[in-house]
Amino acid sequence: MTEKPNLGALFGAAETATFLGLPACTDLDALSAPVALIGAPCATPYASVGAYCRNAPDALRQATGSLTANVDRHDFDHGGPVFPTANLRPVDCGNLPFDEADAAGNRVLIAGTVSKVLERGAVPVLLGGDDSIPIPMIEALGAAAGERKFTILQIDAHIDWREIHMGERLGLSSTMRRASEMPHIERIIQVGARGIGSAATSDYEDALAWGVKFVTAYDLHRSGVDAVLDLIPEGSDIIICIDADALDPALVPGVIGRAPGGLSYYQTVDLIKGAAKRGRIAAMDFVEFMPERDVDGIGALTFARLITTALGVLVRQVA
Repeated sequence: MTEKPNLGALFGAAETATFLGLPACTDLDALSAPVALIGAPCATPYASVGAYCRNAPDALRQATGSLTANVDRHDFDHGGPVFPTANLRPVDCGNLPFDEADAAGNRVLIAGTVSKVLERGAVPVLLGGDDSIPIPMIEALGAAAGERKFTILQIDAHIDWREIHMGERLGLSSTMRRASEMPHIERIIQVGARGIGSAATSDYEDALAWGVKFVTAYDLHRSGVDAVLDLIPEGSDIIICIDADALDPALVPGVIGRAPGGLSYYQTVDLIKGAAKRGRIAAMDFVEFMPERDVDGIGALTFARLITTALGVLVRQVA
């Protein structure tokens, strides 16, 4: 055999342009689903690399292709179907357009789209794109929050507390520092930092001085996920930000900075499920997957499976 077999055909998979074959939603004014997936290929790129994760949303959709025919089958990670009833299915809103030369315009579009999803009573889930994408998402949550305050649970190999990098204050290396400056953010818990990161020791010290609670990858492996979940007060409104490099590169090799010692799939699942039990997840983002760096699609499969499980958690909190 010289041609690569279509293994998806074994599962009855069909071509689909949406994540898991979910319904598409091109008109947010008509959005009625409890969860809305939004592809955000680019927000504020550094000029040196541009929109290097631009292909991630579509690659993650393609990774779910073999599951589209079986999405209603028993899912052992949920003890039943991913989506218990038809009316709780998320929708896929497709990808937002972007312009590498207009970062401000990209941010306005992301924030406006998230705001519209929130107005419709749905939970936004952003598929990145690089780690600058959460900044306008978090800002949009603040605009809609009223008096509500939020806890950020960041799961990432890096802490993203640089004040400025390559002349840019709103890039991927500054995401949590910018979030800390927003009045609706009252708590930041950062999980998974390991190895030699991009932050200076002074950045780490600034984060500690602000009040960040860190659970490093090493501490998580030693103490378990309860070391994180115990830091989330009961009844919290929670924003979960997940960078693909938080997971071990044996599972997700398609990242820029591979480093051993990352989280397992089930550790990450337990963090998401545990957060949902502690409070309400108001928004999520999945960023920094780079399909060009992947190995035989294993990273896309793992990250897409994590997103699938997260969607199941989100619809259950609505139920």
